[in-house]
Amino acid sequence: MSLVAERMQRIAPFYVMDLLAQARKLEAEGHSIIHMEIGEPDFDTPAPIIAAGQRALAEGQTHYTPARGLPALRQSIADFYLERYGTPVDPERIIVTPGSSGALQLVLSVLINPGESVLMADPGYPCNRHFVELVDGKPLSVPVGPESGYQLTAELVESAWQPDTKAVLIASPSNPTGTLVSDSEMQRLHETVKRLGGILIVDEIYQGLVYGMAGGTALRFAGDIFVINSFSKFFGMTGWRLGWLVAPQPFIDPLDRLAQNIFLSAPTLSQFAALSAFSPEVLAILEERRQAFETRRDFLLPALRELGFSIPVTPQGAFYLYAGCEKISDDSRTLAKDLLEQAGVAVTPGLDFGAHQPEAHLRFAYTTDLEKLSEGVERIRRFIAA
Repeated sequence: MSLVAERMQRIAPFYVMDLLAQARKLEAEGHSIIHMEIGEPDFDTPAPIIAAGQRALAEGQTHYTPARGLPALRQSIADFYLERYGTPVDPERIIVTPGSSGALQLVLSVLINPGESVLMADPGYPCNRHFVELVDGKPLSVPVGPESGYQLTAELVESAWQPDTKAVLIASPSNPTGTLVSDSEMQRLHETVKRLGGILIVDEIYQGLVYGMAGGTALRFAGDIFVINSFSKFFGMTGWRLGWLVAPQPFIDPLDRLAQNIFLSAPTLSQFAALSAFSPEVLAILEERRQAFETRRDFLLPALRELGFSIPVTPQGAFYLYAGCEKISDDSRTLAKDLLEQAGVAVTPGLDFGAHQPEAHLRFAYTTDLEKLSEGVERIRRFIAA
């Protein structure tokens, strides 16, 4: 009898972390590496947020908070939805969590019984399907491509729906493709999932990092969906491990009870720091950074296309380009390894994001400055020409 739970056979490693470790090893040996592999903003947490965390520490704010989070923070999040997106949200529906991963763990644990399935797009963020496995559910990955903007549609959900399907998980903007679900399609998805008797879960952790259009939230369309968000990406607080979820009112009590048992509460210092994240001063800093990401996208997208990478859909958000590499290699994992070791450029192979043509894709993260991105492009150009 194995001492390791059988479910662990179905939970794959996060390959980008292995690649990052190898890149750090090469750097320690004196090699120059351009990092386009990791989904972490290169900007430090805004100074006012850091100062708020320091004040909280000096004031002795080091004890547990309520399991659902500081009431003042939940109110600030609700105010943010109203002021930025014109969407009223009852703060009683908001639960502050240890990162967005903690939010998704709560939601799936409360919703999914063993054997029930969750539909999601392939390619998609790998940990999402692993969270489904963690609660002994079945992740059903639905292949998506440029024809649907790499997103699930109402028609795809309808055709993939199974008798045991309980929920649909979508991400807008998405990782790894950076694409959004349109307002009209979001409404159609909600209507379809509701008619089929399921629950819609929307990952909005890249909300705020949207380019060339106004951002929004799925919460404006319905009150019976789950929305997951994070202070990591737009707010630049990755290491603070803080996220939140907005849940339908009937689910608040079981979510609260589960949070009490598995988390107790989200990090206290992080919550006090995040109270300043919605201040005009911080939002102005974040807008400058959003514009910087847009400028990087507008440089890297045509540059990669010129090199022969296929990017048929211009991403409207996040900070990723999901690029077809068929003209260069039929093995993206080997190509990523060679780019790292021979060109000093770290990118993520498609293997991390699902089973739909992973060997034909690489993910490029424009989470480094323009000078380094330009150097990275030149290194890839020389590698291809060699």
